Amino acid sequence: MPKTQRQHKITRFLENKSVTSQAQLVELLAGEGIVATQATVSRDLEELGAVKVRVPGGETVYAIPQLPKDQPAPEEHLRRVLGDWVGDIAHSGNLVVLRTPPGSAHVVGSALDRAGLDGIIGTVAGDDTLIVVASEAVGGAGVARRLSELAGL
Repeated sequence: MPKTQRQHKITRFLENKSVTSQAQLVELLAGEGIVATQATVSRDLEELGAVKVRVPGGETVYAIPQLPKDQPAPEEHLRRVLGDWVGDIAHSGNLVVLRTPPGSAHVVGSALDRAGLDGIIGTVAGDDTLIVVASEAVGGAGVARRLSELAGL
């Protein structure tokens, strides 16, 4: 399984379960048929920005902090997200279509929404497809070109 898909699974586990250790995460992944070592999981957690937080009752669990909605994501974060998750970019008129692995479009959409790039009005994410609405002034071709540069495509 590609790293991005494994990290997507890890993100889902952290959102929906109380994961207290890397060993537990390795077991959860194994339950989904994904073989990963503790070292791999450790690197994944670091790349995802996961931290341990104390929950009611005193237990500590892994969580991925979200940037505040009004705080733009750093461009380097956007570059990494686009590079890791976007496989294809196309445009028509003022629309740009990005293709991602299954279940990943929302990750890219969230990063774009937080980045506050000029010329992007908003995004709509499906499962593996993201539509970016470009302003008329910039147009889909301009936004597609900028996103392709950031993604390294």
